Amino acid sequence: MNVEQRNELLQQMLETEMGGVQVYQTALTCALNEELREEWEKYLAQTKRHVETVNTLMDALDVAPQDTPGRLVVRHIGGSLVAAMKMAKGTAPPEAAEIVACECVVHAETKDHANWELLSTYGKSAKGEEKKVIDAAIEEIEDEEDEHLYHSKGWCRELSIASLGLKAVLPPPEEQKDVKTAIGAARAKQAREELI
Repeated sequence: MNVEQRNELLQQMLETEMGGVQVYQTALTCALNEELREEWEKYLAQTKRHVETVNTLMDALDVAPQDTPGRLVVRHIGGSLVAAMKMAKGTAPPEAAEIVACECVVHAETKDHANWELLSTYGKSAKGEEKKVIDAAIEEIEDEEDEHLYHSKGWCRELSIASLGLKAVLPPPEEQKDVKTAIGAARAKQAREELI
């Protein structure tokens, strides 16, 4: 087990969650749909708690936050997502800026979801106290991260479909079915035709 790489993962996880707070704060300024706004407000509050959870996990594993090269890349990407939303809000019609915000949320949540999946994989081979603290963090956060990713992808898809002048399902099926798995997301996407 490569503890040095585990520590790098934790650095990137912390930065991803911190950047996620900024992404949601900016995305909320672009949200037009009230249900989407409520969803993102909930996700913002959860992401703020995720920052605390990662900090607690790092403390428990005796990993001090530091600006590693990987963490700096994650920070740059997060800043770029925020800049993209601000650009869209300043130059595009409000409906287009809302879609850009959804796309940026999906980008951020894709990295965030991958981080937690990777930590979960690492945790399966961990032992003792290390396993205990990793498993506790995973148990607390994993379902929320699944929801953030799959629901956000649904919102992005449906708002984009609506922008084409086609019938959209809002809130998206992923939201209606409270999807928290990839299989559930695929089924919800297939069920959208029945919901139109």
